[in-house]
Amino acid sequence: MIRLKELVFILLSGLLVQVCGQFPFTSSSCALIIPHHNAHEVCITFEDVNQAFDSARQRVPLRRGKSGDFDNLADIIVETSGLISKKYDLPAGVVSDGLPLIDTTKTAIDHFCPAHAKQPKCDGHSRFRSIDGVCNNLHHPHRGATSSPFRRLLPSNYADGVSEPRVAVSGRVLPTARFVSSHQHRDLGYHDHAVTVFLPAWGQLIDHDMASGAETKDLATDEEPKCCELHPDERHPACWPIDIPSDDPFYSKYKRRCMNFVRSATGLKEYCKLGSRSTFNTVTSILDASFVYGSDEKTMQKVRLFKGGLLKSNPLHHGKGLKDLLPSNHDDPDAGCKRPHRDSPSCFLAGDGRVNQQVMLVTLHTLFMREHNRIATELSHINKHWDDERIFQETRHIIAAMVQHITYNEFLPMVLGKQQMKRYGLLLKQEGYDAPYDPELDPSLPVSFFAAAFRFGHSLIPSVIERWSLSHKLIGSKKLSDMLQRPFDMFDEGAPDQFMIGFMNQVSQAVDDGVTKELTNHLFKSQSSGFGADLAALNMQRGRDHGVPSYNAFREFCGLRRAHHWGELSGVFTNDTLHRYSEMYASPDDIDLWSAGISERPLPGSMVGPVFGCIMGETFRNLRQGDRFWYEHSNHAGAFSLEQLKELRRVKLSRVVCDNSDHIETVQVYVMVLPDPEINPRVTCKSSVLSRINLELWRDDSFHKFTSDSDFNEFVAKSSSSFGEVPSSFFPRNV
Repeated sequence: MIRLKELVFILLSGLLVQVCGQFPFTSSSCALIIPHHNAHEVCITFEDVNQAFDSARQRVPLRRGKSGDFDNLADIIVETSGLISKKYDLPAGVVSDGLPLIDTTKTAIDHFCPAHAKQPKCDGHSRFRSIDGVCNNLHHPHRGATSSPFRRLLPSNYADGVSEPRVAVSGRVLPTARFVSSHQHRDLGYHDHAVTVFLPAWGQLIDHDMASGAETKDLATDEEPKCCELHPDERHPACWPIDIPSDDPFYSKYKRRCMNFVRSATGLKEYCKLGSRSTFNTVTSILDASFVYGSDEKTMQKVRLFKGGLLKSNPLHHGKGLKDLLPSNHDDPDAGCKRPHRDSPSCFLAGDGRVNQQVMLVTLHTLFMREHNRIATELSHINKHWDDERIFQETRHIIAAMVQHITYNEFLPMVLGKQQMKRYGLLLKQEGYDAPYDPELDPSLPVSFFAAAFRFGHSLIPSVIERWSLSHKLIGSKKLSDMLQRPFDMFDEGAPDQFMIGFMNQVSQAVDDGVTKELTNHLFKSQSSGFGADLAALNMQRGRDHGVPSYNAFREFCGLRRAHHWGELSGVFTNDTLHRYSEMYASPDDIDLWSAGISERPLPGSMVGPVFGCIMGETFRNLRQGDRFWYEHSNHAGAFSLEQLKELRRVKLSRVVCDNSDHIETVQVYVMVLPDPEINPRVTCKSSVLSRINLELWRDDSFHKFTSDSDFNEFVAKSSSSFGEVPSSFFPRNV
């Protein structure tokens, strides 16, 4: 059966595709029937698929990895799709949305397809989320789960319709991403008038909660391939470096003509289906606080203490009465950061491996590690009969709810504005449960969100990070480039407090064309060189790598008029911005989505324009309504009671700061917004405005003391029949 969404995609592409699935299959029977411009119809058979797959395996031999699965199977399936496309001269829309409808379980591909790409059995009565997100959706278990492909709001736009990076509509190459960055995204230095650095800090934190692109690794080194240092004939197949013009205003000083870039790893679709190249998410798409706990069992095991439901931590300053820091990564001391020498402290360990990228991330990771341990400690006192597993899972459940609430109650209203929040159903309810969970909505992230729209925050990041005193006075700052992958300032006594107060007082940059030079010239620079990479150029190159359609295509998707000539974009951008676009791109159909998205004039009351507002609105709607375990939903075994939900609605990020700082005594009510005596006053942490959630509402009075094993087993059997399967830790044995 063709799902409605798939049919709509196909019809919008001007195609009519018939899937043959009502009769027993033979190798010569049609797997897909499509109309064709040279004939009445084309029948793609299962034998066609098998032959193409065999040919693809000759071109790209299967390589078995450590897990026993074939590491490059996804590349071979894309090659298979390309061979079929070439044989039948298929339009890009059929490759993108038609070929995936072929039932590959009836082909030779199925023999090689790993178990994790097929549908697992799901327990619909589980009280807690799985760590990898599998079975959040009981009918489509991989939606939103680790290793699931990014979904598409529009069919992919690859040069060959299958996998080659996007080119101009004329067929020529697009302007090099560095040229666009250096001319369009200069360091303008304009500030926002309302938001603090806490907003982009939170944005990056939840971005890492929801998304992580799969990296391509060199088999010989198990690291990202080096491209610029090698002759083109010697480069890794995934190398696609960014050309730097000879007259570049910055890199020409260092005689640099090449910036390293490696294409993302290819992802497997469910059941190893055919189609154009897709990339996959290595973390759960769903807002589940995976930055704290990880998105796989191995990571979760590393961060847990396995005592009292606690996470590991570092008591470095305990003797001075200060709270714990994040634990050190003793297993891999250099993972994610650049230590100045071998005797330096190890990099920090957290649920997300990117924790060491910059100090804003380290600070917020520290904050939520402490909040987890604070809640776990209190729950262990309230429910003395709970074991480590029950305390840990209940706390994880609460932390995920807090992250969801803060995102929709504090972050999104500032980013999208009230009109967009209302349009996409993002306004939170004040009481009662939310509308029922919708299993038809896919919470997997759109590739346009991951590779473009949610990178809007790169325009917000300042050139320096400030530290402020407990009395809210500036005490110092440091260049951002000097702190990237160098998180060691966090070891300073009192540093977490100084950074948190700095985040709530330092004004953010504005969402506009401008990106700080710290990110466009000095990203991840080494201490021995005067230059680094260019984040703006990398963003555009990544969009092209992923086949993300142009800004103009998304204008049409979002209900706006598609521009056929430059004059039709007058008013969408500033005059200077539009003029520069017309000089760099041959057509409005060529503009990179990320570049235009941050350059749009913002909507009233919003920080972003209509296209980014549309992509983010659609994404966050699905993340809310398509998440079975969403904190406002009542349809699952772990649903919060109405009393508990009322308490969770009291959560504010400012309260989390107060509870987990060392000595902070005053904060503004909403720390992502600049303090204002009328609308956002600074109050004491003891103020009733910042009420702490009452964890007594999580008191478990269902505890039974059993006198025998048979009593316990009978009780569990009755409970299971009434409420579904009970986790082993739910009713601890106390015989």
